[in-house]
Amino acid sequence: MEETSAPRAQWLRGVLDMCLLALMAEAPVYGYEMTVRLAKVGLEVADGSIYPALARLRKRELVTVERRSGGGGPARTYYMPSEAGMRMLRSWGRDWREFATSIDSIIGAPAREES
Repeated sequence: MEETSAPRAQWLRGVLDMCLLALMAEAPVYGYEMTVRLAKVGLEVADGSIYPALARLRKRELVTVERRSGGGGPARTYYMPSEAGMRMLRSWGRDWREFATSIDSIIGAPAREES
């Protein structure tokens, strides 16, 4: 049986911070909502991975936070990219596109021929 989830999980760990910043750049978002939105696009991430990543981003001052009432429930912490976070997201985005293009140039042609 072919193991497909292990490489995917490792790839996601490598780009999780970038993905979280990208979600925040669209609109302020809270942790669980990020998990749901990532899952909707096929990226299954456990809460146990999201919150340490958010803590890393806060420590690096790439995000700002705002506590908001939870509409009858507990208050939620909403995350937004700081100015430094937006600069980092643009830089990571450029790096990702270059990296993905390089990888695709290696594996893209054989993969397309098999389909």
